[in-house]
Amino acid sequence: MNSLSRIAKAFSMHARSSRANIFKTFFNIDHSTKILDLGSGDGSNINRVLAGTGVTNENVYISDIDSSMLEEGQKCFGYQSLLLPESGALPFSSSYFDIVFCSSVIEHVTLDKENIWQMSSGKVFKQKSFYRQKKFAKEIRRVGKQYFVQTPYKYFPVETHTWLPFMGFLPRRLLLHALRATNRFWIKKTNPDWHLLNKREMKELFPDAQILDEKIFGVTKSIMAICTEQKPQPNQH
Repeated sequence: MNSLSRIAKAFSMHARSSRANIFKTFFNIDHSTKILDLGSGDGSNINRVLAGTGVTNENVYISDIDSSMLEEGQKCFGYQSLLLPESGALPFSSSYFDIVFCSSVIEHVTLDKENIWQMSSGKVFKQKSFYRQKKFAKEIRRVGKQYFVQTPYKYFPVETHTWLPFMGFLPRRLLLHALRATNRFWIKKTNPDWHLLNKREMKELFPDAQILDEKIFGVTKSIMAICTEQKPQPNQH
């Protein structure tokens, strides 16, 4: 189990490093660039992504639903912090940030966390989740002049939140039963709060972005919505 965990973490770190290189290829960043990391955790990921860019730490904002992680990030890196409400609404004016960065987060913008295990209808879960993901995407497009949004690909054979094959293909009712069982013994425990996206859905959420593949062994592991140009802001009404 420990060996498997190390291998999975090594793949994850490699993917993050590759993602950081893609990010730096697309965006021009200097000391004055203002960046928001949504779903930042303690800020260690965005800190690695921005290494060597010259960005000023005071211009980096980290936002998460976990206040303790934000406090840690503020202490370690000197970043600005914002507690993210589960609604996803952001207290910033339009185009406040030069870049919004959001990695492996939007798939978790689904239901309130206390309702996750009770929702057994796949159809209702998908409808409610995609509605909230649309609102979240709209906020990203509103507050960011540019953005980089990455999410695990719906049809990748190994579901990345569980590290188990084909879990993402299960009907929701079976998924809940499977997770209740695997969470008892498997090394990767998770809540069933993720709604994975395909490329068509990603394009619907981010119509002004390029949708790019992140591949491993020739298979699409995740998809990225990247917008690097000024764009019309979404309707606020």
